Amino acid sequence: MPSHFPAESSAPGADPAPDALRPASSQLGGDDSAVAALALDLDSHLHFRTQTLLLTRQKFTLEGHEWPLAPGMELRLSDHAGVGMLELLNAEERVAVWRFSMGEHGRAARLVDQFQRLMVQRSEAPAAHIDDAARTCPQCNAALPPDTDECAECAPDVPQATPSTWVLLRLWRFARPYRWTLLAGFALTLASTAATLVPPYLTIPLMDRVLIPFQNGQDIDTGLVLALLAGLLGSALLAWGLGWARTWLLALVSERISSDLRTTTFDHLLELSLDYFSTKRTGDLMARIGSETDRISVFLSLHALDFATDVLMIGMTAVILFSINPWLALATLVPLPFIAWMIHLVRDRLRTGFEKIDRVWGEVTNVLADTIPGIRVVKAFAQESREARRFKRANEHNLAINDRINKTWSLFTPTVTLLTEVGLLVVWAFGIWLVSHNEITVGVLTAFIAYIGRFYGRLDSMSRIVSVTQKAASGAKRIFDILDHVSNVPEPAQPVPLQQVQGGLQMEDVSFRYGSRTVIRNLSLEIRPGEMIGLVGHSGSGKSTLVNLLCRFYDVSEGSIRIDGVDVRRVAVADFRRHIGLVLQEPFLFFGTIAENIAYGKPDATRAEIVAAARAAHAHEFILRLPQGYDSLVGERGQGLSGGERQRISIARALLIDPRILILDEATSSVDTETEKEIQKALDNLVQGRTTIAIAHRLSTLRKADRLVVMDRGQVVEIGPHDELMAQRGAYWRLYEAQARKEQEAAALLDATPPTEAA
Repeated sequence: MPSHFPAESSAPGADPAPDALRPASSQLGGDDSAVAALALDLDSHLHFRTQTLLLTRQKFTLEGHEWPLAPGMELRLSDHAGVGMLELLNAEERVAVWRFSMGEHGRAARLVDQFQRLMVQRSEAPAAHIDDAARTCPQCNAALPPDTDECAECAPDVPQATPSTWVLLRLWRFARPYRWTLLAGFALTLASTAATLVPPYLTIPLMDRVLIPFQNGQDIDTGLVLALLAGLLGSALLAWGLGWARTWLLALVSERISSDLRTTTFDHLLELSLDYFSTKRTGDLMARIGSETDRISVFLSLHALDFATDVLMIGMTAVILFSINPWLALATLVPLPFIAWMIHLVRDRLRTGFEKIDRVWGEVTNVLADTIPGIRVVKAFAQESREARRFKRANEHNLAINDRINKTWSLFTPTVTLLTEVGLLVVWAFGIWLVSHNEITVGVLTAFIAYIGRFYGRLDSMSRIVSVTQKAASGAKRIFDILDHVSNVPEPAQPVPLQQVQGGLQMEDVSFRYGSRTVIRNLSLEIRPGEMIGLVGHSGSGKSTLVNLLCRFYDVSEGSIRIDGVDVRRVAVADFRRHIGLVLQEPFLFFGTIAENIAYGKPDATRAEIVAAARAAHAHEFILRLPQGYDSLVGERGQGLSGGERQRISIARALLIDPRILILDEATSSVDTETEKEIQKALDNLVQGRTTIAIAHRLSTLRKADRLVVMDRGQVVEIGPHDELMAQRGAYWRLYEAQARKEQEAAALLDATPPTEAA
């Protein structure tokens, strides 16, 4: 039975409602139940239209049409040119076909998985109910895997692992070079803490041997008073000096640790393959390397130091308290079990909460990273209010998450303070009872209260550090998520050096999969040294993917790519790419001068070499017209130059490194005709004597190519010169004729348009 689509239309790309399965299930039979649903956003004519394909235990349904399931049925998923397709087949024929845009590819893959599990379960137990399969995500309506409430579609928004405080111990890798400085800082911490514990101990003789005897009519011993006051002043000055040295020394170390952490993370980020960046947002990566390392630095320089001081202070104070009076010391420990229980209770909530805050703050940064570089497009389409709403939504989400964490934290901190005050009250009551029974003196009680103040103060400080510790742990986890990621383009263990590269390329049975999609299939092609190859084909045929494989931005899934007979996977990545010049459709220029951008691939180039490359790229004349010539700033991403000027600078950049292999990816597609002529002259200079692979939107620009390689669905379907392929009247001929008709229609439309009258 062929598929049928009603004629109405609706908004493209819409997901089914969260409870889409519910009304559909109500129309099913009593023993039938929904398993999964998929939003089909294309009809049979490839027009946008939303409708829900429902899979039940017995059949597929779509707006009143049904396809009963039978043993041996198969559900196939494929895609071509940005359109996905599901085919339902039995042993003899295709039963139905449904199409959708690639935005639904992930959900379609899960539908196929649900279908396969359903068919297995039907074959094993036809009457069994599939309760797990019927469960769906309340946000995107995708089917949930059994025994879990986590949706694979929404998984990028959910942390895969709860950040543990123990992740902070991994920072030792960066602290190890400074271990002796850290040891000196710890010794200073120990000494300064001991110095701060001297004054309360001196209050015992000050009270018992000076003040109380004076109240009883005895004379004050001036020498003793001066000695005790000198001891108090000396201990205070010593504690200040040691504390300053400790703080300064450990602050220097923490800044160097965070600096090394930033550098190592960025270096590792540059070594990762392109597939990692395709799944990450720029703002999120910026936040990780910037704000997260700053947070770790603050934790190491201030809070970790305070924590160590608190632990030492509590330990040393406890020893002194037990040496003065064990029973009174035990009374001080009354609040400790309650505080420890509260810390354990709140810690997990804070840990997961701060991880959410980090991710939500990444959303805020992502909006900024999208909007500010694209401000010209925002203003051109008058979308300022839209971007403002995006930022407001992200900011409000951030506010809501912070409010939730602050609700927990605001209750925790005052409760700890209350418990410490209660503990102090217990000490006062028990101490007064001991004084009244002549068990201790007033001086001992006074010193005890002074020590207790320090004890509970540090205890309160330690409870407050729970928050910053969890923040630092979540930040460290996000940093180590980058450092733990391994590039999919690994360096060889024993790289083969490339010497006197000729530029010959051989591709043998090359296949490449991106996720579950096979983009290149069993492709074999040999390119001779110095030969110019033109890659042509429909959009989505695999041209750019093949170029990415040749540059080794990705590694092949199967087969091999060789340069002059050497597998590129045996060559160091940097050594291999040093022989490749790349000119893209949208050239990227860095903020800096014209000369710096031309010399980007060869930073030690002389001014004469830069000028020679610019002349060969037909860029010298317009550069001299700029205010500072080669020293003119181009602005961020080259916004101060036209598209053609940016392209010629990128050609000069490729010329300067003198590559043996040149790759042109739609180098003239986004410029006008006159500019294209200038760029084409520059390209003629660039391709001489080099192995060249060119992708061009206008097929007429590839007539100078030695051979044309026609691709379709990731495979080579035709190879040959322009005239030979035109004579074959095959795939290339159809592409060329279709483009020629479009150009003729455009020219006719332009000729038919009356000129506008002058105002």
